[in-house]
Amino acid sequence: MSDMNTQKAKQEKTMPEVTFSTFIVSIGTSALIYLGELQEPGVKEVKQDLAMAKHTIDTLAMLQTKTAGNLTDDERELLRQLLYDLRLKYVKAIS
Repeated sequence: MSDMNTQKAKQEKTMPEVTFSTFIVSIGTSALIYLGELQEPGVKEVKQDLAMAKHTIDTLAMLQTKTAGNLTDDERELLRQLLYDLRLKYVKAIS
């Protein structure tokens, strides 16, 4: 196996399983970066982009609406809590 294939295989092994929960946490992490709560990987300074933060939060809200009735209790609660926390952080950021 070439070095490039070995490196790719190692990266794939360290990635979390793709589930609805990991998907929405990934989107939530993006929102936290846009809110300036987390540093973007590879960037030295924390930046804030409130328009993108709002868009990302709205995307999660749309997913909540579109998936209503199709989530497990744990998935539904994770999404509800994530949206609640992100919305509070957004309101604090714009105040």
